[in-house]
Amino acid sequence: MSGELSPIDKAKFVAAKKAAEYVEDGMRVGLGTGSTAAWLVRCLGEMVRDEGLRIKGVPTSTRTAQLAREVGIQVVSLDEAKWLDLTIDGADEFDGDLNLIKGGGGALLQEKIVATASDQMVVIADVGKEVETLGAFPLPVEVIPFGWQTTQALIEETLVSIDVLGRASTLRMNGDSPFVTDEGNHILDLHLNRIGDARQLAMVLNQMPGVVENGLFIDICDAVVVGYGDGRVEVRDINAGTIEEAMLDFAETDNLFTDLVD
Repeated sequence: MSGELSPIDKAKFVAAKKAAEYVEDGMRVGLGTGSTAAWLVRCLGEMVRDEGLRIKGVPTSTRTAQLAREVGIQVVSLDEAKWLDLTIDGADEFDGDLNLIKGGGGALLQEKIVATASDQMVVIADVGKEVETLGAFPLPVEVIPFGWQTTQALIEETLVSIDVLGRASTLRMNGDSPFVTDEGNHILDLHLNRIGDARQLAMVLNQMPGVVENGLFIDICDAVVVGYGDGRVEVRDINAGTIEEAMLDFAETDNLFTDLVD
């Protein structure tokens, strides 16, 4: 595999492989959405196939559900699972306190519901996702389609009194049409550049009529597994206050990963 993957994909793969070690037989596991989370689903599928791992997976999007079924993971709804032992998901940004920006893949609402219904949330990411201050990645805000332009104007007006560097927002598109989430909503991407007080911003946004949810995940993540292009991984546990490092070996394979394309 080492000869087939770019350094960024190697980083995603080793982070996912290491995070899979958190999963134990019989667990109910939230399965994230996005390119890094897809690596995790493939790793778990390999464990189901080769090691007899038995888990119930709660996907955070229709595409994750499809992938999970393809690799042999039993898929159940959150209502069926009721509560989860663990959620593993990616992130678009994370800071030193393990606060996150998520939603680049458009699944932030289901991702936040699933993550907060879990005993533990583990984030997998390549080292490029680490930032000193959140905000360089556009902040996704899910809004209902009705009156979305009014909601957008209200958000931009409110940002004047918030500690951010930028206040522009754009409607996320899918070709010539607005992007539509699994819940039938739209997404506004806020180009803030730097967020001075992420907790305050998250609270203010969610008080606005028309806003369904925002992509700031504050005090939700328990640990982050950071992957590097050379096979190194670093596990940062915010609760234990520990940082552990390891090196994962690559092996040539023609198994579940051969057709994985980001």
